[in-house]
Amino acid sequence: MTLDQILFLLILAGGLYLFVSERVRIDVSAMLVLLALVVTGVLDPSQALSGFASEPAIIVAAVFVVSGGLAATGITEHIGQWIGRASGRREARAIAVTMPAVAAMASFSHHVMVTAMMLPILGRFARATGLSESRLLMPMSFAASLGTTLTLVSAPAFLLADNLLERSGGPGLGIFSITPIGVALVFIGIVYMLVARWLLPKRSGRSGDDEYLRLDRYRAELVVVKESRWSTRPLAELEKALGHKFRVLGWLRDGVLRGDLGSRHPLLTGDVLLVEISADALASLRDDDGLAFNAFSAYGRLDDAAPAVDGSAELVQAVVAPGSEFIGRSIRSLDFSRQFKAVVAGLWRRDGSVPPRLADARLRAGDVLVLWGQSEGFADLAAHHGFLMLVPFAGEGKRRVRAPVALAILAATVGIAVSEWLPVPVAFLMGAVAMVVFRCVDIGQAYREIDVRVFVMIAGVIPLGIAMEQTGTARLLADHLLPLVREWPALPVLLVCFTGAALLTQILSDAATTVLLGPIAVAMAQSLGMPPTPFVVCTALGAVVAFLTPIGHHGNLLILGPGQYRFGDFIRVGAPLTVLLAVVSAWMARWLWLDGPMLPW
Repeated sequence: MTLDQILFLLILAGGLYLFVSERVRIDVSAMLVLLALVVTGVLDPSQALSGFASEPAIIVAAVFVVSGGLAATGITEHIGQWIGRASGRREARAIAVTMPAVAAMASFSHHVMVTAMMLPILGRFARATGLSESRLLMPMSFAASLGTTLTLVSAPAFLLADNLLERSGGPGLGIFSITPIGVALVFIGIVYMLVARWLLPKRSGRSGDDEYLRLDRYRAELVVVKESRWSTRPLAELEKALGHKFRVLGWLRDGVLRGDLGSRHPLLTGDVLLVEISADALASLRDDDGLAFNAFSAYGRLDDAAPAVDGSAELVQAVVAPGSEFIGRSIRSLDFSRQFKAVVAGLWRRDGSVPPRLADARLRAGDVLVLWGQSEGFADLAAHHGFLMLVPFAGEGKRRVRAPVALAILAATVGIAVSEWLPVPVAFLMGAVAMVVFRCVDIGQAYREIDVRVFVMIAGVIPLGIAMEQTGTARLLADHLLPLVREWPALPVLLVCFTGAALLTQILSDAATTVLLGPIAVAMAQSLGMPPTPFVVCTALGAVVAFLTPIGHHGNLLILGPGQYRFGDFIRVGAPLTVLLAVVSAWMARWLWLDGPMLPW
């Protein structure tokens, strides 16, 4: 064993300790490993920093922005709501609808984002239908992870596998190279969950006040401003732009409540809409200069001194305190615009009716006011004893009118990548830039969508794989394994690659597992005189779809609390599924790349 190999193994042991113990964040651990490789001379600086400019890192960052554009335009939310409606009231049907839809969404976005988006949707669906959340959340989370096997770009492990194959001198993977395996795995996962539903625990999720401050039933008044883009356009277009939770309760024209105006009638300057609106739709008005909040002065007129709907103003939530001096007084009489330099944009009330006109609503303890104003003016508001607390507004604006553009950008990105007109990293980078240029997502949100920890972790572990190859450690480990598997057929060797990764990914990320075991798979395949592609792919698959414990996937950690799952639940449900997935993965890989039989007979 050479000095470089000894140094590498020592650095690897230290890195594994940091990754497993989580004494520091995983991205920081990756950077410490990178620095250690340079300081000890195992890699030169250019090799160590090559991960930041690598194709996997660029594609992952671009995919985060593209998926953020789909979320910002309301596409993912719309799909999630469709899933809820299509699921009916039966458990089997809910699983059969949810799993393929979630898998399809995860094929071009991050599976954790999809899981986080579906978590509240399925939670509300379960409570509305009386179904058990624990019987729905685990199939959904598993489907999100399985969906990442449908394309090359949806999981860092496959991008790293492609990078490794290209470095080994062989052909890389196309964007849909693993899709046949992914389709088979998603199908097996759905069938397994439907047949083995009795393995799923039956527990109710967390209940209580989790809907409190979820401002999805907000009462507000909107006015069509002068030279508005909405002026002369039918109300139906505004309803489409703000989503299905936007509902017009009344329409004032020239101060008169009109019952004869409907969705097909045009809006005019000065029209006031009495609406019920979601938090996200309310937040969307920040970017809409055609509508303003109908703020009232003490005399009930539109307050021209109210804060403009622009980037300098913001929304906050204020809860009316018990015993507050505001209780029993109408919003009209309080004149917030003069007292606090803010206007009441909306009112949320847990129980009880709200008058048709927001200004006539008399406040009660526990009412939540959404206030629109300048941030520097909120200091007096926060200190006022009439409010129980002042918290940031939780709504996220949706640019629903840009949804067709976002879908077109996604289709063009995938089409360019598949046709190989441009390299895959350039195609997805172009898609990410297009999402910003065509205002599907603003530049600030685009940067926030990128999970820097994942980007830095990938950039940091790529040099680890390079060092394993360059020092000959991968070949050394493969030579020790070779006597054990030399006489074996290809199928059990592929199962060994899957199993090793499935076990290691329970303590490491899928990316780190692929980087560590991928070079060994390449060296072993070369020693056996076989192409390395199926061995590397099975390694990456084992790192991505092993459901042995809840800590193997971040998506499973998200559902752990809401579903009231125990550690043993994942072993009982996930272990048989993982065995099935291992066999299917190895069988399909042998068929695709080693000319093995498709059918067992």
